[in-house]
Amino acid sequence: MPRYIIVGAGAVGGALGGRLGLAGCSVVLVARGEHLAALRERGLRLRTPDEDVTQSLPAIGGPEEIELDVDDILILATKTQQANEALVTWTDAPVHQDTQPVGTAGERLPIFIALNGVAAEAIAHRYFRRVYGVCVWTPAVHLVPGEVIIRSTPRSGMLHIGRVPAITDDHDQALQQVATDLVAANFDVPLPEDVMPWKYRKLISNIGNVFQALVGRNGGWGPLVADAEVEARRVLNAAGIPYTSEAEETAARAAGFTMKPVAGVPRFVGGSTWQSLQRGTGNIETDYLNGEIVMIAHRVGIEAPINERLAILARRAAATGAKPGDLSAEQLADLLQQR
Repeated sequence: MPRYIIVGAGAVGGALGGRLGLAGCSVVLVARGEHLAALRERGLRLRTPDEDVTQSLPAIGGPEEIELDVDDILILATKTQQANEALVTWTDAPVHQDTQPVGTAGERLPIFIALNGVAAEAIAHRYFRRVYGVCVWTPAVHLVPGEVIIRSTPRSGMLHIGRVPAITDDHDQALQQVATDLVAANFDVPLPEDVMPWKYRKLISNIGNVFQALVGRNGGWGPLVADAEVEARRVLNAAGIPYTSEAEETAARAAGFTMKPVAGVPRFVGGSTWQSLQRGTGNIETDYLNGEIVMIAHRVGIEAPINERLAILARRAAATGAKPGDLSAEQLADLLQQR
């Protein structure tokens, strides 16, 4: 049985680690700061519409606190802006077989990239030989140290996973093992021939994250999101990048889980970008969502002014400690015109 090393045990990482732990898998959570201290002192509290459970799982701050084994599997679940630092930290960690060093993590261990956006797989290839993409559809929340909330039932989410680049291999033991364990851990786990079109489809869906973060419930921003998504599709089409259709995505997500209230949790709790502003982390993933669209546009010689402006505003909000809802939808619409 493999051991799962969850690098970045926040919302998504904590949800994956917590669920795998409850399914009987061996799990190690990697965290930092107050969250790490809480995990060590009180364990990981996992709250869902149906459960409120706390489990004691090993929690560490980095590879110097663990001896890696050839059967270990790494799951990277930081934010994308934190991915390079995490990958550098882990890639040269020694891996052992029967207590003897046999290479490094980058050489010997598979790594699964459970992040928003499409950039981290390419970053990981600098450091790891075997890289797998994970398209994460799970409404997970991490706002309080030591606690993760999953706001869906009966399944905890859907995770499309696959080797990057796409390699058809029916004997990919790591892929099959992870899929089996994640299904047992209450996730739906499709295995597409190529996971990246799913991740590019999710990238389009994540275009709206910045609106939720900046505006919150301070006005209706639906039409603004629509314009930004149209621009994103135009850019991806111009670059010849395939992405899963909206209809296919909707059908897949509707099959397994439904959002429901969690006792004691406000009905309006935003996604990952919203959570970064709410917690005041000082950084934000927008450069790898809206900013990814901007980069692709520039590479093919066109512009993406709406997403470019959104990335600028998000960086400014994170740097100044702004909170969700500090801007109204009308103010944001005016700012998007000032380009």
